[in-house]
Amino acid sequence: MRNYEVVVIVHPDLDESAFGEVVELVKGWITEDGGTITNVDVWGKRRMAYEIRKQREGQYVLIHTEMQPEAQAELERKLRLQEPIMRFMVTRVEPA
Repeated sequence: MRNYEVVVIVHPDLDESAFGEVVELVKGWITEDGGTITNVDVWGKRRMAYEIRKQREGQYVLIHTEMQPEAQAELERKLRLQEPIMRFMVTRVEPA
C-alpha cells in the first residue's frame, strides 16, 4: 500500500447535498478497491488561478489515502469520467 493525496475540484454550482454525493462517490471508489481513507479535508469554494469550463471558482476537497498502485490508475480513470469534477490530481506521498 502506498500513500496518496487526492485533490478534487468540483463544479461550484452544486448544492451541498450534490457536493456531498460526489465526495462520497470518490471515497467509495477508493475503499471498494481495497484502499483506506485516513483524512478528508473539505477546503470549500475557492477562486482558481484560471478559468476551467468558464468557471472562476471551484469546490476543493483533499483526501489522504492508502491504496495499491493499480487502484490509483483505476481511480484516475473514474474521476476523468465524472461531469461535476472539473479537475483532479492524485499524488504519491513519500513516507517521512
